[in-house]
Amino acid sequence: MEVHFTPEQEAQLSQIATKSGTDAERLVKDAALRLLQEDARFRAAVQKGIAQADRGEFVEEEEMDARLEQMLRS
Repeated sequence: MEVHFTPEQEAQLSQIATKSGTDAERLVKDAALRLLQEDARFRAAVQKGIAQADRGEFVEEEEMDARLEQMLRS
């Protein structure tokens, strides 16, 4: 697979890579792999939530409001 960047984008990536102690190719590859991992994690969490809702396992609105309010106070 090839990915093309503008010269300005390539310069930015090189700058970030240098500060990170790596090269631009490794930086982009690592970022793409993190994106794939995060996407898989997110999709699994959504599927888990859908399955729970299908089983009737969900939080009522009042309870969620209370939880959010407590989180904001913490």
